Amino acid sequence: MLSPRSDPEVFLSDNFRLACQATITSTDNDVAFTPLNRRPRILESKRLDHRPLLHEPMVRRVGNQVFYGDSVVDRYRGGCFGITVDLGTTTATIDLIDLEDGETRATVSFETPQGFGGSDVMTRISYDSWDDNAGELQKAAISGINRAIQEVCTTANIRPPLIYEIAVVGNTTMRDILFGIDVQSVGQRPYKSLVEFEYRDGGRDSTALTVSSRSIGIRANRKARLYGLPIIASHLGADAAAGILAVDLDHETRTCMLVDIGTNTEVVLRHDGQLFAASCPAGPAFEGGLVTHGMRAYEGAIESIKVSAQGLLSDYSVIGGGLAEGICGSGLIDLLAELREHDLINDRSIFVDDSRRDELMILPERAITFSKEDASNLAQAKAANYSGQVILMRAAGIAPSDIDTLYLAGGFANFINVENAMKIGLLPTIDLDRVTKVGNAALDGAKLALMSLATRTRLEKLTDEVVHVELETVPEFFEIFVEGCLLKPMPDDLSGFDLNKE
Repeated sequence: MLSPRSDPEVFLSDNFRLACQATITSTDNDVAFTPLNRRPRILESKRLDHRPLLHEPMVRRVGNQVFYGDSVVDRYRGGCFGITVDLGTTTATIDLIDLEDGETRATVSFETPQGFGGSDVMTRISYDSWDDNAGELQKAAISGINRAIQEVCTTANIRPPLIYEIAVVGNTTMRDILFGIDVQSVGQRPYKSLVEFEYRDGGRDSTALTVSSRSIGIRANRKARLYGLPIIASHLGADAAAGILAVDLDHETRTCMLVDIGTNTEVVLRHDGQLFAASCPAGPAFEGGLVTHGMRAYEGAIESIKVSAQGLLSDYSVIGGGLAEGICGSGLIDLLAELREHDLINDRSIFVDDSRRDELMILPERAITFSKEDASNLAQAKAANYSGQVILMRAAGIAPSDIDTLYLAGGFANFINVENAMKIGLLPTIDLDRVTKVGNAALDGAKLALMSLATRTRLEKLTDEVVHVELETVPEFFEIFVEGCLLKPMPDDLSGFDLNKE
């Protein structure tokens, strides 16, 4: 027997316990321990070939010296390296970059270790507001980054003192927590960072941040700097800004839309020389939260699905090839589309054969079910993504058919069946050859900024030119959200949503 759960363990589910907290109180029964070693799939960069990588980093070698800008920071010890960090709400990824040739030497992806503070940014803001919790989320993020830095250094056979700059992207809350900035203002109207307030008031040159990495505890060279890419506005953070860089959206002459789907989804639209952007609080449903047998994209997750006419999984694939433990986001998209295709649920997420039915057994041998509540939670997460895309298109005066290229960024979007996503209205219905999956665009944008001072300067100016569309201020937001909850394709005619109505 084990001791009861302690306060630090309240965020854990099922049979998980913290080894540093649980103690054996009785030896009447055997107690088995299994180390928890869960790693998300690493999403590789898919930089577009037409964009050359500018090689003019802030850190450079001159003879036997290492310079940061115009200042000598070290003698040359055999290498100059940088780190890029994509600090997502759910998953974090870091790359080790050789600053002398621009090559990525190692990559590590890990679960962002802030789950104890909540699954979304608003909950974490609330958690961070309590005096007893002050600094815990920052310490957790720094600890995870330090472990990852040590891992990539081991892989590349270098030591952390050869790292001279770290470039980090993330939504506004995640970035500011890492830098130790109070995020309470991001959680209440007008939902702006203290950094953004200072910038708008003329107290800062940009919303980018630069501090000594040593000052907040990140292990690198003692004179290394931590650079936070600029945020756009409110919840639209450095990850959205980096995504614009990654697909060269500000130089596009066509109509293009970038969608980075996650717990907090970012949508950026380029049309007629103007950039529009919105942040969509989708929540954790497609990351495995709020779904009975949902899970993140780890080994054991069902990632693609075909369903029989009876609602059973007739064909499916599991990450890692082992036994199914649950269903990750890409599988959940397939499941919704397949259940609709076979008319097993209607567009309101209700089981067709019996409106009072609570759940469907879809994989009996693994006791995996799918409930009406699961479908409803997924529909609401889908509606948040739907609303952001529809409202941006209406703001620009275009229809889905006007989109020349739809860029899909992030781990979730990279693995989804796009056609199925269109069938349920998660994405606009356009020709599939207009859809381009661009991998981890946020991390790619961070690398571009790390490798080029001119590029980061361009980005710091560019964020001011983006039209930030605040979804909650749109009069028809609720109407659009309700329409988005229906599991059906997004219409091409969006004129029914009059965003200019008083």
